[in-house]
Amino acid sequence: MPRTTLRQLNGLDDTPAKLADATLILVDYQNTYTTGVMELDGWQAALDAAAALLARARQEGTKVIHVINDGGEGTPYDIRAEIGRIHPSVAPVEGEPVVVKQAPDSFVGTDLGGHVDAAGKNDLVIAGFMTHMCVAFTAQGAFLRGNRPTVVADASATRSLPVAGTELDACQVHYSALATIADLYGVVVPSQKEIS
Repeated sequence: MPRTTLRQLNGLDDTPAKLADATLILVDYQNTYTTGVMELDGWQAALDAAAALLARARQEGTKVIHVINDGGEGTPYDIRAEIGRIHPSVAPVEGEPVVVKQAPDSFVGTDLGGHVDAAGKNDLVIAGFMTHMCVAFTAQGAFLRGNRPTVVADASATRSLPVAGTELDACQVHYSALATIADLYGVVVPSQKEIS
C-alpha cells in the first residue's frame, strides 16, 4: 500500500507542469559527467531525454535557463575548459541565459531567481546531473522560494555512492533522490514524454 507523502498531507498539487506554462531549468549537463572520474551511469540516455525535452520546450516558446557548476581551473568542473562546458546536445542558443553556480542549490549565490521571476511562471521543469545533488537541491531551493518544481526522472542521472560500509548503485541513489523530492519538494514524472 502506498504511503502518504508530505505533499499530500500539506494539500500540495501533484499535477505535472506543462511546458507552455513553465520555465525549463537544465542543471549541469556538463561534459564533466560524460567521461573520467565523474562519469555517471546512464548519462547518455538521460542526455537524449533532456535533448528531446529541450527541443519541445523551444517549440512551445518555453523560457529555458541553463545552469553550470564552476569548480575552478584544473577541476573536472572547470567551465573554461572543454570538460566543464555544456554538452553540445543541450547547448544553449542565443537568448537562453547560462547561470554559473558554485553550490548544489542553483539559486544560492546566483541570479537564477531573477531569471525565474522575470519569466513570470511559477511552475518550473527541472532536470539534470546529478539527481541526488544539484537536481534535488535545486528542486528544494525552488520549493522554498515558492515555485512549483516538476523534476524529470529520465532526463536526470547520477552515480553509485558508498554509504555506511556498503555501496548504493546509481539506480538506488537516483530513485532515493527522486523519492525525497516527491515527498515534499516537487512533482516527479518518470519520463520527459509526460511533460505536455
